[in-house]
Amino acid sequence: MTLSPESLIYVAGHGGLVGAAIVRRLQAEGCQNLLLRRSRELDLRNQQAVDDFFATYRPEYVFLAAAKVGGIHANSTYPADFIRDNLQIQTNVIDAAYRNGTQKLLFLGSSCIYPKFAPQPMPEDCLLTSALEPTNECYALAKIAGIKMCQAYRKQYGFDAISAMPTNLYGPGDNYHPENSHVIPALIRRFHEAKVQGLPQVTIWGTGAPRREFLYSDDLGDALVFLMKNYSDIEHVNVGYGEDVTIKELAGLVAKVVGYAGEILTDPSMPDGTPRKLLDCTKLFSMGWRPHVQLAEGLDFAYRDFTAVLP
Repeated sequence: MTLSPESLIYVAGHGGLVGAAIVRRLQAEGCQNLLLRRSRELDLRNQQAVDDFFATYRPEYVFLAAAKVGGIHANSTYPADFIRDNLQIQTNVIDAAYRNGTQKLLFLGSSCIYPKFAPQPMPEDCLLTSALEPTNECYALAKIAGIKMCQAYRKQYGFDAISAMPTNLYGPGDNYHPENSHVIPALIRRFHEAKVQGLPQVTIWGTGAPRREFLYSDDLGDALVFLMKNYSDIEHVNVGYGEDVTIKELAGLVAKVVGYAGEILTDPSMPDGTPRKLLDCTKLFSMGWRPHVQLAEGLDFAYRDFTAVLP
């Protein structure tokens, strides 16, 4: 039995960037039996609350997209929050899903699980082969634990739990906080504000040399539903775009989309993070899935979303 429009599906974290994209994809396929709870309605860090929820509703399929997330600043400033909250969320949900008869669970990780100096592009089997990037180590360790928990429950209990590791994401409903956001929403906000204020220059963190890969959130939602339907194995699966750009090149693209014509400077005194993060998506692409949204097009969509929610 596979996921169908009649399936009872719980999307944990549906209010976030990834969860909302999963919901949009499921609804486009006619799925209406969706269990959706905001964190104020169901605190996934609370084991008893999670147990009660699963015992009451017994979802057939679970997309575990709920997590505490943030950029370099947030990860390095609040490491205890990132490791504690994420370990609690994923442990509670994975265990409750298994004990209450969930047919299949998809756990969402992050490309930061891979070593700082991993081979490029990063294959799935380079996990735990060398040291992690220090600035987001606690978040990465929590996500690695989630992968291993899914694998352990598959081995010991036969629970059909799979894991997907997405690259850097952006899209509608992103977090545009001035300090705690990821690189694309942070750049969108800064260039927009610079345009409005008429600033002649914008300075970006670091040297601008690191290379990053970016995937539009709705492409990820499509890929995750595809994996839920078509993949069942112990190894995690990379989900990426297949190409990367430098942060300086990205800044130029964002500035063009926003309409900012000033100078873009770099600040080498600020951390660069991992030198390069490009996923090897051979496994996923060989299954027949490919992304659809080009970076320039996706940035335009994201900027429209940002301006739509401005006060």
